[in-house]
Formats: sequence, C-alpha cells, structure tokens
Amino acid sequence: MSLPNPANGSASSRRVLILGALGVVYGDIGTSPLYTLRACLTAFDEVQPGHVLGILSILFWLLMLVVSFKYVSLVLRADNRGEGGTLALLELAVRGRQGRSRAVLIGLGIFGAALFYGDSMITPAISVLSALEGIGVVSHRLDHWVVPMAIVVLVLLFGIQSRGTGTMGRLFGPIMALWFGTLGVLGVWQIVQTPEVLAALNPLLAMRFVLDHPGASFLLLGAIVLALTGAEALYADMGHFGRPAIRTAWFYMVLPALTACYFGQGALLLRDPAALRNPFFLMAPDWALVPLVALATVATVVASQAVISGAYSVTRQAVQLGFWPRMQILHTSALEKGQIYLPQVNALLLCAVLVLVLMFRNSENLAAAYGFAVTGTMLTTSVLAFSVLPGVMGGRRVLWLAVLGVLLVVDVLLFSSNVLKVHEGGWLPLAVGVVVYVLMMTWRRGRYLLAELQARDRQPLPEFMNQLEEYPPARVDGTAVFMTLNPGFVPPALLHNLKHNRVLHEQVLFLSICVADVPYVAPDERFKLARISHSSWQLAVYYGFKEDPDVPVSLREVAEAYPELDLEPMRTSFFLSRQTVVAGHRPAMSRWRRAVFAFMARNGTRSTRFFKIPPNRVVEMGMQVEL
Repeated sequence: MSLPNPANGSASSRRVLILGALGVVYGDIGTSPLYTLRACLTAFDEVQPGHVLGILSILFWLLMLVVSFKYVSLVLRADNRGEGGTLALLELAVRGRQGRSRAVLIGLGIFGAALFYGDSMITPAISVLSALEGIGVVSHRLDHWVVPMAIVVLVLLFGIQSRGTGTMGRLFGPIMALWFGTLGVLGVWQIVQTPEVLAALNPLLAMRFVLDHPGASFLLLGAIVLALTGAEALYADMGHFGRPAIRTAWFYMVLPALTACYFGQGALLLRDPAALRNPFFLMAPDWALVPLVALATVATVVASQAVISGAYSVTRQAVQLGFWPRMQILHTSALEKGQIYLPQVNALLLCAVLVLVLMFRNSENLAAAYGFAVTGTMLTTSVLAFSVLPGVMGGRRVLWLAVLGVLLVVDVLLFSSNVLKVHEGGWLPLAVGVVVYVLMMTWRRGRYLLAELQARDRQPLPEFMNQLEEYPPARVDGTAVFMTLNPGFVPPALLHNLKHNRVLHEQVLFLSICVADVPYVAPDERFKLARISHSSWQLAVYYGFKEDPDVPVSLREVAEAYPELDLEPMRTSFFLSRQTVVAGHRPAMSRWRRAVFAFMARNGTRSTRFFKIPPNRVVEMGMQVEL
C-alpha cells in the first residue's frame, strides 16, 4: 500500500493518512479494552463501586497524561528527519556526545530496542487469546477450543507475512474504524444506563483512591498500564503518517472510543459485579456476541500485524547501525519501501508466540509479562526523548523541568510496579531483553575489535597504490572492486590477491558502504568519489538506516556521473574478505563472547546477498582473525 506524502495538504490525502493511522498505529492500544479492566479488578476479592470508579479515574487520567500529553504532544517532536522509534531516537540522542554519557545512552537505547522484541512476542499471543476468549461467553463448552483456535489464527497470520502487508493494509483502516466505532457505541449504550460512572472523570476521585489505598494503587499500576500498550507505535510509525494524522486520529476517534468503552465496562460492573468474568463481551446484547468475537479476532490480528512489522523494521535498523549481523531482507512491495519481510525474524517470532500461548494459555496469565515489556520500553523512550527535546531557557525552564520530572516519575512508577511481577511472568520479556541486549552488544563489540585490528599496522592506501603503480605487477583487463570497512587503508583482500594471484586489474575501485545517522540519504549525498592514483579510486556510498544497500545500482549511478570509470558489469569483479574468528594468545574478548560473536558471524547473511552483488562476479579471500 503506497501512502500519500504527509506534506500533501489535500483533504483526501489527510483522510487516507488518518485512516491508515487508525489501522497501523492504533491497532495495539485499540484492543487493550479486551482485557485491561478485568485484569485490574481481579486483584480485589469483591468488586465494589468505589474500586470501579477509582480505577477508571486513574486509567483515564493516565491515558491523558502518558499518551495524550507525553507521546502525542511531546515525544512526537523528537523526530529523526520525520522518523521515530527507539533506534532512530538513539541516533539523535548520541549525536555530538562523547564519553560516558554516550555509552550510557547507547546501552539504554539498545536495551529498549531489545525489550521491544519481548513486546512483539507477547502482543500477538495476548491479543488473539483475549479475543477468542469471547467464545466462552457464548458457551462455556467452547472454552477448551480457545488455545487450538489461537494457534491456528497465529500460524495463518505468520504464514502470510511473506506476501506483504500491501493487500491487508488496505483493509486495516476500515476494519479499525469499524472497531473503534463499535467500542464507542457499546460504551455509550452502557453509560446511558448507568450515568453515575461519569463521576470517574473527576481527577479528585483518582487521588482519593490512591490516598485510601496507596499500596494497592501501586500494585494496580502493573495492570492499568495495559491500557497504554501500543503508545510506542505512535512514535515508531510517525514516519509513515506524520504528526498531524496521528494526532487527529487520536483526539477525534481513538481517545473518545477508548474512554467510552472503559467507562461502559465500568457502568456494567456497577450494575452487575458478576460481569467481571468478561466485562467487554458482556456489554454486548446476546445477538451481537458472535459478530463481536469475530470482529475482535480480526482487530487483534491487525494489532499483531503492527508489532510484527515493527520487529522487522527494528531489526533492519539494527543491522544497518551495526548492532546485528546481516540478515536477508525481502521487499514485498514495489511502491512502498517500508514494507519488508525478514524470514528468520518471522520464524523465530512464530515459535516464540506459540510457546507463549501453550505456556500461559489465557490472556490473564500473560498480563504481567506484557506490562513489564511495555513499561520498560516506555521508560527508555522517555529518557532518550527528553535528552534531545529542545531545552527551554529563562523563567519557563523551571516549569519545563518540572513537567519532565513528573512524566519520568510516572514512568518509573509504572515500570517499578511491573518489576514486582517478575515472578508472575515479567521474567519472560526481561529474559528476552537481556539475551537480545547481550547479543547486540557482543556483535557491536566484536565488530569494533575487528575494525581496530584491521586498522593496526595498516598501510595508507594512497602511498601504497602510487608505489604499486611505479613497480606494477601484471595488469589484466577490467575493474576490480575491493570492499573495505576502513577507507584510506589497504584492504586485506588486495594484499591477498597480490600475494597469491600476483596480478592487478587495469582499474581499481575501493568501495566503502557507510550508514548515515538519518533514515534516508538524499540522492545528491549518496556517494563521494576521490581519485587515489592514476588507475585507482576511493568510493564511499552512503545509505540511511532505513535503506537497503544495493551496490550494483549505486555503481551504475557512479558510472553515469564519471564516464572515465569502467564499471561495465561483465568487466567488473568484486573482491571481499571472509574472516574466521579464532582465539588469540591474549584474547580481547572472553571465551563465551568470542564464541557467540563467531556463531553470529557464521550465520549472518553473506555479503554478496546483503549488498545484492551478483555471486558470479565475486572473489572471496578467506583469512583468520585472532580475537
């Protein structure tokens, strides 16, 4: 699905963007009413009106403070050339920083991105389970079918990922518009019958509840935060739809619908506390139960699709920024470059989600695990965002710092309340986050050490090439392209070629692929070419962290701009180094980290496939590197 440019001011374009934002951005937070209020009230032995009204008041004002104010009004301003997300924000946060503050922010940003994978695992499981649990309202005899049906839905969902989101994307917006409309209608119908529930709009009711039940209120934050799940998508998908569409969709449809639905469930519980077994589905009349279960299932599939696509995007950014090995990235649309498919990520996510469904078996058991992943990512985003948001000088500075302090305190409270639930399921996203964090930091450290070793005792390239041309070896026709991570120094592949083959091509091009700290690089900034000697050049090609390198296409552009370079495909050979990591006499990494790095290096996508270089034009020079 190709979306209009956000800059396009036409009314039809804005409507399409707003509808698209409903389908992609708000799918996760839009399905939270399926399980949130039930998870909050199950902590009490008896559902009393004061509990219902107090929790509703806290929930509503957290939506206003965290989502409406923090994310929609503040965090959306911290964009990286229009792009959002944890890694895009990390690039902004560390730009121009050095020393310990840079290292701390990098570690925090990578851990936040690692926690997102836990969120991507839990969201499909809890969403689909909570929707299908509605069949238990239709008939308890169908309860044992919930898990098998959830597995079937999830397998089908992950099975069609390779076809891309283009076809499904056109349906996402209308489906979610129908979903939010249904939430609003059901909620208003219940509120009309019990208007006393609107008293929860008074913030004093939330404050009174907290003062009367301080310990219980703190623990309840671990469940109330489920109403905020999906808030990260507001920021992560900003580049697709732009701030105006996301803000308009939130304030004019999503927020009113969610508020009506939560208050509608509260109104039902005030009249019938026994409805706590499933307050969402019991809001509907009997004749609407089956259609509502079907609509809820489709809505949860949409919500799951959003986080699955988000996992693909985060992985690609991590690969481009050097935090993850190269992986196969397939584009599923000729029009929309954001639509990608990563087979390895898809397979791992499917296995993880199925294990979660079989392990926890219902949405209530997954709630604690979900809250930890969400609040950890939210806290990380807050720290990074506030480190790059423009400061305020003068008398308003105190007010600005006070606002940031309040928001950070809220995030810390939400996160710490979920830390207490580590033993109930929060250990799962924590374990996933720690493992992914260790893998990403190990890969980054290993790449740094390799680059450092290769730069050590390396000869300057211009001097080497000028000496080589004074006393040349045998020259052969064509152009040799040597890919190197260290521009300005002689690449190992050239030395090995001279040592073993004792020839040099007529023209030599040293190519470096560089990833800029922006999402997309402008065409006029794509490459820089410098002549080193009479027959050799140094070329640097720049890509954004959301772009996929395509070396043949870039070389065609260079050949058009510089006709003196012979880059005709059949006369061009690519020379790459393939390194094998072995233990040195004084290892720079511990044994287990070296083994992990070597394993990741062996299983990463080959350079030829990642850079889209024709395999029949590649010569790989193998070598061992001691770490």
